[in-house]
Amino acid sequence: MSSDIAIKVVNLGKCYQIYENPRDRLKQMLMQGRRNYFREFWALHDVSFEVRKGETVGLVGKNGAGKSTLLQIVCGTLAPSAGSVEVCGRIGALLELGSGFNPEFTGRENVYLNGALLGLAKEEVDQRFDRIVDFSGVGNFIDQPVKTYSSGMVVRLAFAVQAQSDPDVLIVDEALAVGDAKFQTKCFAHLRALKQRGTSILLVSHATEQIATHCDRAVFLNNGRMVTSGKPRDVINTYLDYMFGVERVGDQASLILDASDKITTSDEILSMSEDLFHSHQTYNQHEYRWGDGIARILDYSLVVGSNINPSTIDVGDQVRLRVSIAFSLEVVRPILGFTIKTKEGITLYNTNSELQSFSEINAASRQGDVLGISFSFRALLAPGEYFISVGVASRRPDGTVVPHDRRYDSIQLAVVSSKPTEFTGFFDLGVRMTPDFHQNLLAVGRTEGGGNEVV
Repeated sequence: MSSDIAIKVVNLGKCYQIYENPRDRLKQMLMQGRRNYFREFWALHDVSFEVRKGETVGLVGKNGAGKSTLLQIVCGTLAPSAGSVEVCGRIGALLELGSGFNPEFTGRENVYLNGALLGLAKEEVDQRFDRIVDFSGVGNFIDQPVKTYSSGMVVRLAFAVQAQSDPDVLIVDEALAVGDAKFQTKCFAHLRALKQRGTSILLVSHATEQIATHCDRAVFLNNGRMVTSGKPRDVINTYLDYMFGVERVGDQASLILDASDKITTSDEILSMSEDLFHSHQTYNQHEYRWGDGIARILDYSLVVGSNINPSTIDVGDQVRLRVSIAFSLEVVRPILGFTIKTKEGITLYNTNSELQSFSEINAASRQGDVLGISFSFRALLAPGEYFISVGVASRRPDGTVVPHDRRYDSIQLAVVSSKPTEFTGFFDLGVRMTPDFHQNLLAVGRTEGGGNEVV
């Protein structure tokens, strides 16, 4: 294996034997392979990818896609049925935090027990012990039996032990979905520190924002097979396509709309208007577009003052996003939405007509209608490159959302500043500092009722 590769997965497969009845296991043993009483289920099939040293790779996929099975094979707790896995260096695994703790032991005893299971000598645990306790935040409870801990305390202590083992490869399987916001922030800060020291991280999360924020690459698994791998934003878009993808709606044929919109539709889809998205300078030709085509978003404009579709806008500009939608069939209660994301794929803002209680859209959703709607907002964003996504969908009586036309990252939004900005981050909250000499905020008196008040 190359010196810069931490994990190498080659044609990996895992097959389970599924028996309909418990007695079939006995029959299978007695027949000694002359007849099979089971059916095969391949949890993984022909999966191949690599993780480089110091790289963070995210795994996405719906429940049952094979993600946890893959991680268990990488960790060595599960044997593959086909293919191979090579791992370079010490592995730390955050699979089921706290599952290895003995509830009768104290926190201190469990730290040494888990350290030994991780291959750490007692002297190494001694050196790390204060850091482990400090990171976990359990304080004086470290000498109390773990059975008296809350679930959050157990998780924090288990993570602290694993994190302080200084692994070369760290495996994380939804472990950071538990705990409070402060704990999760602390965990991700530590993951970034590990990455800077050269630790390779394989992260499984259903939170696509975590994948977009913390990963260099992503891998999408579906039904045990690898669908695609690459940049997190591209992989997440494909994953969302599968999760909320196109289905047959009545007798309407499903279709995927590509970015160039060179589509010959069925007879039910009427050619009413030309798609003019691509004609604007702020259009992103690498948009990700999909839907069943019953309603289609055909044009847009960004209006800033007297400028239409300017190449840049200034921080704080008032912007009006205008879109037009054509309906080839009647759509009951259509939902139009828009999203602003960073170029890394982090969602900054999202809203739609349903959240806004914008009922006017319901009156113009008949076959042959073309509807124009505007979103108005102030661009209180830090200077940088952003993408706007727009989409139209509807909701079935059972609550299922049916996507008709979703154009992800279809509009480029370049925000600049003509003067030095007064903030860092994503948004300008308009904070202003003023002197306040009329109150001594440190002087606290007692009210007649016994409460505290600032005087």
